[in-house]
Amino acid sequence: MLLDSIPSLDSTEALSVAQGPAILLGDPSLNGFYITEGPRCGMTVPVDVIFPVLHGPFGEDGTVQGLASLSNIPCAGAGLLGSALGMDKVMMKQLFIQNDLETTDFIWFLRSAWQKKSETIVRGVREAVGYPCFVKPANAGSSVGISKVTDEKGLAPAVALACEYDRKILIEKSVDARELECAVLGNDDPEASVVGEIIPCNEFYDYNAKYVDEDSKIVIPADIPLQIANRVRHWAVAAFRTLDCSGMSRVDFLLERNTNRICLNEINTIPGFTPISMYTKLWEASGLTYPNLIDRLIDLAIDRHRDIQQSKFYR
Repeated sequence: MLLDSIPSLDSTEALSVAQGPAILLGDPSLNGFYITEGPRCGMTVPVDVIFPVLHGPFGEDGTVQGLASLSNIPCAGAGLLGSALGMDKVMMKQLFIQNDLETTDFIWFLRSAWQKKSETIVRGVREAVGYPCFVKPANAGSSVGISKVTDEKGLAPAVALACEYDRKILIEKSVDARELECAVLGNDDPEASVVGEIIPCNEFYDYNAKYVDEDSKIVIPADIPLQIANRVRHWAVAAFRTLDCSGMSRVDFLLERNTNRICLNEINTIPGFTPISMYTKLWEASGLTYPNLIDRLIDLAIDRHRDIQQSKFYR
């Protein structure tokens, strides 16, 4: 639904003034959204920048970003490649390893493989990962479909749940660790924020701990030695560059309790973006206010779009 004046829409009834449904056609000559119904049907509304506030498949996996690219409209955050790599936890981890960024031990397999040879996969989990472990859909967000498995009996139900959300399944070794997060901002020369810590109210930072229960805590800055904080910030920027990200990302780490070993957990190319979300609070603690952060991201989107337009295109 395309809206004219957001500040004036202070009630559900006010939504009746909306111009009607509008779509992005992927036509670079339009430079905006095409209105499909209502009095302005057939007209195009020009768009300066798309600012995606979407999560999960078809939102942060490169699909919308690719459509913005086809439409020749700047888009805040990562482009198609960075978004796709940031969504696929298996590809992400393989690239981390290739670039000497340590992550937890893991194996992965396809849903079809589990259906054909689950016994082989169960043996592989036992030998390569062990218990406890985490079972995850490789392409999902907000901790949807994730289970912590403490023994072999719990593996099959956890895999069945993960298979509901993706065809590719990731199983990671569980680490007794603190959960650290760092925000990254920029394009070719990204910067890292201060480091924060999540103290989940549940056994791990699952969907309920993120969005339902209110007992999880955020500590900014994290109570960690400066040397560890600097290494986390350095690795956050390295992870951002490794996946060819741009604009914004939140990079999540595990700090093993008994060794202080740092493991890269994952990168989120569209982190939560409310004024009380971890990404925005990390930048606020680093001296960048919420309105200024939004301005920076819009500028970064336009700058990256201009950079891309310098390349020759052929069809």
